[in-house]
Amino acid sequence: MSKLDQILVLDPPSDLRFKGPFTDVVTTNLKLKNPSDRKVCFKVKTTAPRRYCVRPNSGVIDAGASVNISVMLQPFDYDPNEKSKHKFMVQTIFAPSNVSDMDALWKDAKPDDLMDSKLRCVFELPSENDKVNDVETTKVAPVMNSAKADPAAATVPVSAPLDDSEMKKVQEKCKRLQAEMSKLVEENRQLKEDGIRMRKVPRSEHMTSNSTSFLGREATTASLPSLLVVIAAIFIGFFLGKFIL
Repeated sequence: MSKLDQILVLDPPSDLRFKGPFTDVVTTNLKLKNPSDRKVCFKVKTTAPRRYCVRPNSGVIDAGASVNISVMLQPFDYDPNEKSKHKFMVQTIFAPSNVSDMDALWKDAKPDDLMDSKLRCVFELPSENDKVNDVETTKVAPVMNSAKADPAAATVPVSAPLDDSEMKKVQEKCKRLQAEMSKLVEENRQLKEDGIRMRKVPRSEHMTSNSTSFLGREATTASLPSLLVVIAAIFIGFFLGKFIL
């Protein structure tokens, strides 16, 4: 007896594509559709079970129904020169009328009753166009959100990117600001060092300079009365000479 053809319709039918970068979990979807008038049990297998997480990885699909399966690739160091050898297999069998023990069903299944489909894994890095589209989407998303919140904001144009001349001017201005900031930092450091040196000057030097200033003031103060006495004697002698003459 020949092996049965796969009764389920797979979307995608042959390849599971994962688009990088692969520094985080990358998820792709697999849709299984049952076009028959009977229930179908399915099970998803892979050649690299440690690299993938499949939800759900088994179950029952009613007649005419479908199920979406999430296949999650775990982060890894991607080498574009290395071709992927990972494969998936969707194995199916018509469900009996009173299915209760799925493990026993698969264990006791005859090879001629099994149907299977194989899919290969394809790893893709984002192209330059995809990167540009992602950047444009990121720029447009805030505008779209604001437009939903305020319809009047939908007419606000998105500012154009800077050209080379404007970018050079901005860079030169940034350099000048950085130079001025460095100069201010250096002056502040110099002032701090001067303050520290002033605080470290011995108190005796201050005492000596203060004492010298104080003695100078005392000498000046002491000389004032002597000067006044001389001036008074001159005036007295002058007046006495007038009266005597």
